[in-house]
Amino acid sequence: MHTPITKLHPLILVGTGSDVGKSVLTAALCRIFLQDGYHPAPFKAQNMALNSYATPEGLEIGRAQAVQAEACGIAPHTDMNPLLLKPNSDTTTQVVLNGKPIGNRSAYEYFRKEGREELRANVNSAFDRLSALYNPVVMEGAGSVSEINLRDTDLVNMPMARHANADVIIVADIDRGGVFASCYGSVMLQTPEDRKLIKGIIINKFRGDIRLFEDGRKMIEELCGVPVLGVVPMFRDIYIEEEDSVQLQQKHQTLAANKVNAAVVLLRHMSNFTDFNVLERDPRVNLFYTNNPKDIENADIIILPGTKSTLDDLYHLRREGMASAIISAHRNGKTVIGICGGFQMLGQTVNDPEGIEGGIESMPGIGLLSIHTTMGAEKTTRQVEFEFNGATCKGYEIHQGVSTTDKQVLQEGNCIGTYIHGFLDNAAVIDHILRPFAEKEKAHKAMSLDEFKEQQYNLLADHVRKHIDMEKLYEIMGND
Repeated sequence: MHTPITKLHPLILVGTGSDVGKSVLTAALCRIFLQDGYHPAPFKAQNMALNSYATPEGLEIGRAQAVQAEACGIAPHTDMNPLLLKPNSDTTTQVVLNGKPIGNRSAYEYFRKEGREELRANVNSAFDRLSALYNPVVMEGAGSVSEINLRDTDLVNMPMARHANADVIIVADIDRGGVFASCYGSVMLQTPEDRKLIKGIIINKFRGDIRLFEDGRKMIEELCGVPVLGVVPMFRDIYIEEEDSVQLQQKHQTLAANKVNAAVVLLRHMSNFTDFNVLERDPRVNLFYTNNPKDIENADIIILPGTKSTLDDLYHLRREGMASAIISAHRNGKTVIGICGGFQMLGQTVNDPEGIEGGIESMPGIGLLSIHTTMGAEKTTRQVEFEFNGATCKGYEIHQGVSTTDKQVLQEGNCIGTYIHGFLDNAAVIDHILRPFAEKEKAHKAMSLDEFKEQQYNLLADHVRKHIDMEKLYEIMGND
């Protein structure tokens, strides 16, 4: 066990590209520092994600930073992710600053130089507040660190490292190939000033016998002039919430005869897909994602998830036959659940008189619940408690729009709707929706969600600690 010293430098993990594993490695290091007696906190100046979370204060941040805060053993705060971008389309995004939306921007408007210094001042101030309270701050970059065309407007990678005087570690994904070129290019495309901040490289997602890469490791060190601090193998048996939904289409399994088949409708603008992680791990359940009407008709439970664009997704559900399949399944006694935007879609109408979501002013809902929804500019973000079958349950809300019900959970026959994310994280809820399928259930003693998460963070920390030279990293972060 490492003996804590007074103060460690901030650390920032930057990537050779997107989806190289920065978020998970940040969570791992957060847990390792906590285990070693420090008081760490995560930080990502700017995050682009539809998967968000409501802090205890009722403000919105990226879900990845909430996960990293859990790994640190602390409550999430907007200072950990002061700037959140929630894409509405390929060219526009909602901008959330310090937990509150400040409007929609086109990509061109957002990335131009005008107005950037105000955003930069906000993210720098957020970091400064965290740095005064925690030791160390474990920072995460975004995308590729070598997008030199964005250098003047970048808020999250090397300019943030310079402000924080952070030690920079480059994370490279060897599984996608080109690891030598991506490491070398990521170092050499930096300015001389920024290159001095780069203190090491972590090779991530390795498959096979690590001993066979020893020569490659030395070559990278010679090429880049910095140490390779570790080669971290790919893992499949540790469950940490993912930030991006890029893998969801691969989670398409055949129907299981001895399990409850739960189909999550794969929406174009799907958000908060982590709502289904607990249900997916339940041994009684076979959960998969689909946009095939035939799968909907054959499933036992159909779940309409959250979405960033309720009306657009509702339009496509109708056009592609998915809405009809959901109605048919419901008529045949299947359980239908709608969460957040999915809840809105299951009602009678969805209205957008102010054009909050775009050009569709009004549309009939799927019609399984007796609510009407009207979109509005005001956004609801809060943590909530609710009673369900005599149990006190927890979750959080992040939504625009108001529906004509005062119930936190609306159940009408075999259809359930709620605005609450994390609804399916509660054992009382899962037991209730699985009860009609008792003959398919397997007896088991479920671990609580909090116990499971703690176990997984510790397994992740053990995995990364085993493959990273932590003493070398402590030496780097402790040097004056």
